[in-house]
Amino acid sequence: MNVDRQLLVLPDRDAAEEVAEELSARWSELSDVEVVRDSLAGEDDAEDVQWLVVLEAPEDGGWTAELLARLDELAAENEGWREQE
Repeated sequence: MNVDRQLLVLPDRDAAEEVAEELSARWSELSDVEVVRDSLAGEDDAEDVQWLVVLEAPEDGGWTAELLARLDELAAENEGWREQE
């Protein structure tokens, strides 16, 4: 199965921006690291949001085990998780 996109789901904007900066600095092949606000379904409160770090697969070989492991670590360190899309 070829997965093109990874999402890191994080609880706040600061964590998402820090993770995005680290990933961009460490892995230059991740060209389009994007931080996106994701409102939880059915919630009206502005506090009930998650922040996503959206990562497209590197063109020069796709996702490596090292990179996926680091994504998992970064998500866990920031009380979040990783999803494949």
